[in-house]
Amino acid sequence: MFESLSDRLGKIFSGITGRGALSEADVQAALREVRRALIEADVSLEVVRAFTEQVGARAVGAEVTRSVKPGQQVIKIVHDELVAVLGEEASPISLNAPSPVPILMVGLQGSGKTTTTGKIAKRLKDKQNKRVLLASLDTRRPAAMEQLKTLGGQIGVDVLEIVPNQSAVEIAKRAISTARTGGYDVVMLDTAGRTHIDEELMEETAEIKRVSNPHEILLVADSLTGQDAVNLARSFDARVDITGIVLTRVDGDGRGGAALSMRAATGKPIKLIGVGEKMDALEDFHPSRIADRILGMGDIVSLVEKAAANVTAEDAQKMAKKLKKGQFDLDDLMGQLLQMKKMGGMASLMKMMPGMGNMAKNLPNGRTDDKVFDRQVAIIQSMTKKEREKPDLLNASRRKRIAAGSGVEVSEINKLIKMHRQMADMMKKVSRGGPGGLAGMFGGMGKQMMGGMPDMDPAQIEQMTKQMGGDPSKLPDDFSKLVKQGGSGMPGLPGLGGSKFPGLPGLPGLPGKKK
Repeated sequence: MFESLSDRLGKIFSGITGRGALSEADVQAALREVRRALIEADVSLEVVRAFTEQVGARAVGAEVTRSVKPGQQVIKIVHDELVAVLGEEASPISLNAPSPVPILMVGLQGSGKTTTTGKIAKRLKDKQNKRVLLASLDTRRPAAMEQLKTLGGQIGVDVLEIVPNQSAVEIAKRAISTARTGGYDVVMLDTAGRTHIDEELMEETAEIKRVSNPHEILLVADSLTGQDAVNLARSFDARVDITGIVLTRVDGDGRGGAALSMRAATGKPIKLIGVGEKMDALEDFHPSRIADRILGMGDIVSLVEKAAANVTAEDAQKMAKKLKKGQFDLDDLMGQLLQMKKMGGMASLMKMMPGMGNMAKNLPNGRTDDKVFDRQVAIIQSMTKKEREKPDLLNASRRKRIAAGSGVEVSEINKLIKMHRQMADMMKKVSRGGPGGLAGMFGGMGKQMMGGMPDMDPAQIEQMTKQMGGDPSKLPDDFSKLVKQGGSGMPGLPGLGGSKFPGLPGLPGLPGKKK
């Protein structure tokens, strides 16, 4: 969602980071472009004005004039102010109340409110082991209650029995009573959506709030809303005093203005963001991480968390033992491909890596197409167990048989075997740690991305980042140190593995173009 804003800000800041000194005129010129970029991103005008004034006051002050690298200091100031606008600290859903904890969901029709209700219920059930009861209070939209009932069945969460001809207020009372007597931890009340700020529905929602006394009132808002997001948020906040915001369709091509505007205008935190259609595609909203993404700094913490959620400690230990012995067969490669797909695919991972935000977009078409991984998994599954364990057995006749079995050309088999050989060599370097560890990993990626490249030292990595459209100044301060030291973590990003995290899956490189 923030890609267009990120691109605009990146171009603005690239013009000032290389300068040895900045005048007040330089700063003001950059701020004019920042203001224009924010307005084009559908950020509310009052928020833009307050933001640029605050940045300007700091950027022309002593903290920049005394800075060794004033251009980078301006970026830091913009980053800090973005974090302030987005909410400083993450604010997860609070369940700190006597059970059952009522959560009231409100929002416009079509914003994804019912689906988001199901996503939150699944999240509470799976991650916090809570017993949740869902209740649809939407008596206006046809099949709204059946939709929530179907969602409940899909995620394994109980749904309040449908009783015809009851009003929304009566359903709310029955839901609270049922949750209390049934021993539920949380009861989620999904109210009727509206196509606009409807006074009758607002009064109904206020009455539902009175009888249910919700601990959380979450406004579900479409991130594509744009300028009207501020009016929407203020209207709901004035009538029902919302406690937080959930943004949906963050994975879409919206311009990001809703996130910046709603939090600043209401003072209420954004608690969750919907990042896909699947029922588990819901993430906590971390202001500092979102600011990092907007400014093209990557999001390494989220990357590690994704890895920890998708790579079990047992699998990591098995892989570590095999690597220690210098072993890496095609079954291991298939496991890495599947893990990477679970984590969102190559393009998603590259966006989270510092300094590599633009790399996926600058690569030729097809290089980050995750459907290629499906074909590669199909190829490996078409092999015998012995062939997967010993790729050296794959002579010409065997490769023809595998190509026929997986529905691809023999050339695809050859590419996969070559990729496996390069990864196996890379993994051996990583497992040994030392000076070649992390540099070897990046070298392996580089070979796949750019068709042959030696292992890289820190200076070469910075050069590669420039060539691929990234900004070396946005790499972490300790990046070069990590490269020099390597690490003993799992393949993928050594130095981030070890005891704290089970490690990141290896990055097998980017597949070639499709024919």
